[in-house]
Amino acid sequence: MKLEIKTNNVNETEAAGAAFAKSLSAGTVVAMYGDLGAGKTAFVRGMAAGLGSSARVTSPTFTIVNEYDGKLPVFHFDMYRLGSADELFDIGWEDYLKRGGICVVEWSENVADAFDGSETIVTIDRLSENERKITVEVAEQ
Repeated sequence: MKLEIKTNNVNETEAAGAAFAKSLSAGTVVAMYGDLGAGKTAFVRGMAAGLGSSARVTSPTFTIVNEYDGKLPVFHFDMYRLGSADELFDIGWEDYLKRGGICVVEWSENVADAFDGSETIVTIDRLSENERKITVEVAEQ
């Protein structure tokens, strides 16, 4: 299944993330793609809010992973600084997968080998200063 959403500002991007998150179940992996500043973290901020978290969502570029509690925990990874899937496994990727939350991975292209084809793909394209096209592709089960 493929779905496209256009947003006109950061609030709409967050709202799209919140709506999307409500459709997710425990154990879902979300591989995110998009250029720097495309709105990936804003979308994740919406996801966390949609799952009931009141946490301050920020990019985990330097911490690699942030955790947000909610109806389902969100494990927010940023692979910008990693060079391979091996480094992701070194920080406990498989342990996070077993914890029953939602694993959201920014800069997924840097760790593509870590995915098994069952992940949901979210691509955010910057169309203008504020407008974004968000494409969600859910893997066939």
